[in-house]
Amino acid sequence: MNVSRRQWIQSAIASGISCTLPLVSNPQLRAAANEPSILIRQITQGPRHHWFGYYDKLQFSPDGRYVLGMEVAFEHRTPNPDDAIRIGMVDLQANDRWTDLGESVAWNWQQGCMLQWIPGTQSQILWNDREEDQFVCRILDVTTGEGRTIKQPIYALSPNGKSAVTTDFRRIHDVRPGYGYAGLEDPHADDLAPNDSGVFHVNIETGESKLILSLADVAKLGTIPNQQPGIKHYFNHLLFNPDGSRFIVLHRWRYPKGNRLTRLITANPDGSDVRIVVPNGYASHFIWRDPEHILVQSKNWNGYNQWGNFLFKDVEGAKPELIGGGVLDGSGHITYLPGNKWILNDTYPQGAERLQTPHLYHIASNKRVDLRSFHLPKAYTGEWRVDTHPRQSRDGKLVCIDVPVQNEGRQLHLIDISQIVKSPPVQ
Repeated sequence: MNVSRRQWIQSAIASGISCTLPLVSNPQLRAAANEPSILIRQITQGPRHHWFGYYDKLQFSPDGRYVLGMEVAFEHRTPNPDDAIRIGMVDLQANDRWTDLGESVAWNWQQGCMLQWIPGTQSQILWNDREEDQFVCRILDVTTGEGRTIKQPIYALSPNGKSAVTTDFRRIHDVRPGYGYAGLEDPHADDLAPNDSGVFHVNIETGESKLILSLADVAKLGTIPNQQPGIKHYFNHLLFNPDGSRFIVLHRWRYPKGNRLTRLITANPDGSDVRIVVPNGYASHFIWRDPEHILVQSKNWNGYNQWGNFLFKDVEGAKPELIGGGVLDGSGHITYLPGNKWILNDTYPQGAERLQTPHLYHIASNKRVDLRSFHLPKAYTGEWRVDTHPRQSRDGKLVCIDVPVQNEGRQLHLIDISQIVKSPPVQ
């Protein structure tokens, strides 16, 4: 994309109008003459900033009409314990009207407050918050206005919406700022692998929670790559599989100098049958393809020494299959569209222009379709960067992303991909 074209797009977005332009052609894309146009529009406006965060949560309502988001008055610094964000939703059928729903003081820039629709319900959402000396979860019916509170924060919901798994956000904040919550100190800060901290199972209906995986136990499980004195263990990034029979959690450890390695492990919802699926210390973004297979960004497999997307079977010792090597970006935020024929992904800032590019990858044809490239100003860096984190509607026809806009900061944008997925590339 040349500068003038990019500036035109940014100008259109900043003005709040829709822009319809043909895709940029490259060797991995279909012929330009056959490319459909892409409709994109900004669905939140300044002066306050709006975003959603991570890519593996349900942002769209079941009927696709409402899109959840968060609102804040500042950017470019770490949240303080008393910095509150507003919770709301955008009505895509009523001129993108914003409806305010509540607030939270337990949040971060990358994942917000775990705001999401509750699976199996038509109008219930939840998000994390803080009450005095504990993090909690708010549950709200957006239709009736009825709400309640669970005395435990939530990370990942089961597909039926009746249970969840979570971990200690105090510890995450201590070892990796930007992914935990400010306001409470980790009581195990001096313990490298505590017995009573780890993964908890939470009953959404009763609020009951139980420790099912301790850091102490997992730190002793199998072989820790590059084992050294003083490494500090923690859990992050949890996700149930599509039928709720198992979940993923990343087991990470931080070295005294600040670098870290990661193992991807899976377990049953009660913490039993723990499997080390990615044991070599290199695991990043991931998504379940189906109840038995996981697409994981890793490296050093099958002679492929750079980061790529590898499909693992949920067993120990399985040899993974490289997916989209050299075409599908190996460091973005990956999800499967319904039917598992397409993968939705993005990139981190690339090149001198710092362009981030959400894209679709058609598995059968090994072809990629770039949706648009967005400039990320240098002010958005580190903990308060703006990853696009593409999130799809339930029917896989719309994508919502977070993008900074000149003079408005981060804002939600909607991309219509219905024409692309309806006419896949020729194999």
